[in-house]
Amino acid sequence: MAAAETEVVSSLIAAPASDAAGTAANPAAVAAAAVVASGTRSQAQVSKAALAAKLMSLNGVFAVHKPKGPTSAELLNRLKEKLLAEAGMPTPEWNKRQKQTLKIGHGGTLDSAAQGVLVVGIGRGTKMLSSMLSGSKRYIAIGELGKATDTLDATGKVTDEKPYDKITHEDIEGVLQKFTGNIMQVPPLYSALKKDGQRLSTLMKRGEAVEARPARLVTVYSISLQRFQPPLFTLELSSCANVLELTRTKQGPFTLGEHALPEDRWTIDDIARSLEHCSSLLPDELSFKKPRSEQSSDQALSYEYITLSEAKREEDATKTL
Repeated sequence: MAAAETEVVSSLIAAPASDAAGTAANPAAVAAAAVVASGTRSQAQVSKAALAAKLMSLNGVFAVHKPKGPTSAELLNRLKEKLLAEAGMPTPEWNKRQKQTLKIGHGGTLDSAAQGVLVVGIGRGTKMLSSMLSGSKRYIAIGELGKATDTLDATGKVTDEKPYDKITHEDIEGVLQKFTGNIMQVPPLYSALKKDGQRLSTLMKRGEAVEARPARLVTVYSISLQRFQPPLFTLELSSCANVLELTRTKQGPFTLGEHALPEDRWTIDDIARSLEHCSSLLPDELSFKKPRSEQSSDQALSYEYITLSEAKREEDATKTL
């Protein structure tokens, strides 16, 4: 590449200047500009190759901030697409050709209407996600008194309306005590639980018959009423209610304020730093004994070789000008 640049620059010095009107194009100048552009592209491609190698080497568990709207799966796809695009690997076909697969998954589904902490595993960290499901979780819920919906949240159809003007702060505090400790909970029909590989909520929205799941044991460590401004929030009274907003503020050791990355920080470098920060949160039996790359040095070099080969082809084409 350096030899090519030297040859072109020498030709440029020896070439006669164009006329005052600038009508005569200088072939050497055109070639020089093309070589410089080719060199810039080559550097960018090598940089992408380094990012690709770094992305494929990431292993561990971190957290992202899921907003309201997308499902957990949709959000995960969006995260994966952003990382692949940053590393210059935007299409599944690219990964297939290079026999590389970015392993990424989440533990603990949040409904599309919910927001908050979503724990994500990348690389070998995907094998840790099952442990995240058994950890404790913390939520902040805002509910609306006086209305019941078929989905139990604000996205559903109103099925009942009752007065709430006589419900007091003390009424709610009294009911909350019934929902602490070990309780038997019947999963709602509109949920992420699956039947024959499909979510119950999807089947319900299609109008298909869905049987209620048996009650299961859950543990509620504490529950408190942070604010009472009717018609906001209750659980079970002689009225009815639905959840207007649900935010998961903690999943296992991961908290919304300290660990969950917002979308503007879904970059390879930010995730690498987050993995390092979050590694201390995991128990010893789940931590990696030695951080190592999923990708061997030969594989990492292969990215660079492919990129430089493409740059070489561009350089050869430039010389034909």
